[in-house]
Amino acid sequence: MIPRVNERSISAQHPLSQALNRNVSAEEGLTEHTVVAYWPGLEFYTLDDEQTVWSSAQWAEHLDDPLVEHPFATGPQGDRRAIFHLDVRLHPDDRDLTGPEWTEAAHRLARAAGIEIPGDESGCRWIGVQAQPGRLDLIANLIRLDGTWQSQPASLLRRLSDEARRIENELHLTPVRTAPERQAVARPVPTASTQLATVLAQLADEQSGPLATVRGLIEHTAHRLARQPGAGSPGTAHRLELIAHRLLGIQQDLDASAAHLAARPTGAVPRHGIATAPPEVRHTRRSP
Repeated sequence: MIPRVNERSISAQHPLSQALNRNVSAEEGLTEHTVVAYWPGLEFYTLDDEQTVWSSAQWAEHLDDPLVEHPFATGPQGDRRAIFHLDVRLHPDDRDLTGPEWTEAAHRLARAAGIEIPGDESGCRWIGVQAQPGRLDLIANLIRLDGTWQSQPASLLRRLSDEARRIENELHLTPVRTAPERQAVARPVPTASTQLATVLAQLADEQSGPLATVRGLIEHTAHRLARQPGAGSPGTAHRLELIAHRLLGIQQDLDASAAHLAARPTGAVPRHGIATAPPEVRHTRRSP
């Protein structure tokens, strides 16, 4: 059982589509055989006369809602990428787990990841999805019901790995062999141009950069606004899409500038652009 923590994102659409191995759809209903676990407070959001099966698009919207309800909530690094995604894969030779076994594994890994705390009534929303053979996906919004950010353990990967080993042992699954540690390799000291290129690349990064975070939130707002009734909603949504497109252009310009800086030669350049050879040293014999 190998757990892997993916890059956090601004929307649950992409992680859920990865878990399902297909696009999120408003027509496809996900039963309890697919959504095998979820946060304890979900029952308070469903009434007795409501539909019992949600579409994948409704599940994604349910996970995204805290981003809209708490627009100023940010993570420890000041970002808005609140969607946490963990996928766990079994060994190819492992047996098929039963539904209750997947459910138990999902809750145990959720507790290890710090997204489910027993007795916490203001925790974060999360679901466990089992849609592909030998694979379990946990998707959570780290923005809690009270608007604060759900903190996760500093030793997250170690906790997940330890819990996966315990689940393997109890369910008689194939144990994962630990790979030998790689020896540390000395790295050269980066130049000033390389450091500046790194800063620009971080600003333009599509996965964790601040501009991508802002653009993602604007795109998500435009998508939600386009579905709202009202004559002014489509026009406002279109303007937001244009703003997001301009931000994408800025990201691309920054990325190109970073690549230009990184490609500059690292050797010293003379002040006037002309290289001069050192003066020839002549050895003369002194007169006796």
